[in-house]
Amino acid sequence: MTKRRGLIVLGLCLIGANLRLPITMMPPLLSALAQSGRLSQSAAGWLTSIPLVMFACASPFLGRLGTRFGNARVLLAATIMLVAGSYLRLLPSSVALLGGTVLIGLGIANGNVLLPALIKDEFPQRIALMTTLYTTMMGLVASLGTGTAGLLAQAGGPNLAMGGLGLFSIAAAGCWLFALPQMKTHHAMTRTQAPKIGRQSMAWLVMLFFGLQSILYYSLLTWLPTFWQTGGFSTVNAGTLATCFQLAGLPMSLITPSLAERRHGLAMIVGLVFGGFALGLVGLLLGPSSFGLNVLLAVLMGVASGAAFSVCIVFFQKKADTVAATAALSGMAQAGGYWLAAMGPVSCGLMVAHIGWLGLVWVWLGLSFVLGGCGWAILHGRMITTRK
Repeated sequence: MTKRRGLIVLGLCLIGANLRLPITMMPPLLSALAQSGRLSQSAAGWLTSIPLVMFACASPFLGRLGTRFGNARVLLAATIMLVAGSYLRLLPSSVALLGGTVLIGLGIANGNVLLPALIKDEFPQRIALMTTLYTTMMGLVASLGTGTAGLLAQAGGPNLAMGGLGLFSIAAAGCWLFALPQMKTHHAMTRTQAPKIGRQSMAWLVMLFFGLQSILYYSLLTWLPTFWQTGGFSTVNAGTLATCFQLAGLPMSLITPSLAERRHGLAMIVGLVFGGFALGLVGLLLGPSSFGLNVLLAVLMGVASGAAFSVCIVFFQKKADTVAATAALSGMAQAGGYWLAAMGPVSCGLMVAHIGWLGLVWVWLGLSFVLGGCGWAILHGRMITTRK
């Protein structure tokens, strides 16, 4: 690989590193921010909800924006927004904290939507490898951020944590600035090239699949610890099980794009997604049991969630015939998906109050069956065609 291509790959990895980190670093800092007077307890949830809302609001327009001005150029603007938002949050004001989070949400949304399209255009022969690199970097650095943010805050306060981890955004912006002239996708396209895919059923199927896996992931992430605690596990053990759920998805970021290139690979992944969620949730329905068995259930659901997100990226690339269509499909799917993700945890809290924990698990299990059916329909459906 030439130095020129190496710089682009490094830029892709650094952008990927910023697609979850600014969100996952915040939960360990919430109490410190509340104690400093910069954020009330009632407003703390907004620091994780705002990015999801930004994803939903911005995603429908980003495919067209990338088509109009070039995916690489829009991604450069996204990295600059990430830097601005990361360091705006350091100001001693709740308005600055929330405003910086809005900018961060918009910056991440650009990366979520446009990176799959840019990879398809820049690395048409290495789509699986490049997708693996950036999604793995995304999950790895996000987990690292959660683990180190609290330690940095203890050492020097929340600003040290946010400022220190914000260096990832500066590195991404600097690297992408130098990589931009090397890319063929930095040019702008005409408005007539922006595809309209909303009339094709495949686009709606992919959007539904992305939405269902999003609502399952964020709902399980939010409520599983409480579910385990009500089942008799200690707070520490419930937290350990939740950590197992999160970490189990990381290996799937490595193997899913490559497995998708094999014969029947996509069918195997969809089966793994459905089977992991279904078996894990059926296990939860059986009631409280040993800690070891619940570790297995957490791993099954974590593997399913990791594979589900990764296969969505593969669907964006394999189910659209052009780079512009990939960006449009990615934007449409993530817009609908993240609205569901933002509403999911709140809806689950309301359902617990009315139908109890077992009722909620039955709802999750029903969603997993719909997710599996949707995946099967995508596998056997037609590709989104935009060429005349």
